Amino acid sequence: MSTIQPVIITADQDALLGFYTTLFGAEEIFRVPAEGPAFYRGLRIGDTDLGLVAKTDPGTGTAPRILLSIGVDDVDETLGRVEALGGSVRSGPNDMPWGQRVAHIQDPDGNPVNLTQPIPAQ
Repeated sequence: MSTIQPVIITADQDALLGFYTTLFGAEEIFRVPAEGPAFYRGLRIGDTDLGLVAKTDPGTGTAPRILLSIGVDDVDETLGRVEALGGSVRSGPNDMPWGQRVAHIQDPDGNPVNLTQPIPAQ
């Protein structure tokens, strides 16, 4: 288990489960309760854990207070699949001076997610 684990509170846990599973290859590794509608789903993406908590009215803020940054093998290819899975593309992809290719997306709940990929040294 990760020492620090981001957890997303959502009214549509199934939509986010599908988004993170299909786009990033997340695997469900834990759920509460084990049977029936889940309150909590623990996902693993690579070597990192992400939690999804079901809440009927999660509320909305004026600005996001968390940003997920997820490393992918190919930013451009991943970006091309975002909208079909219910997410939205905000910007990018762009090559950054610190050596990453970055695109900004939102998951189906509107949570900001950065897609990052190392730029190979020339």
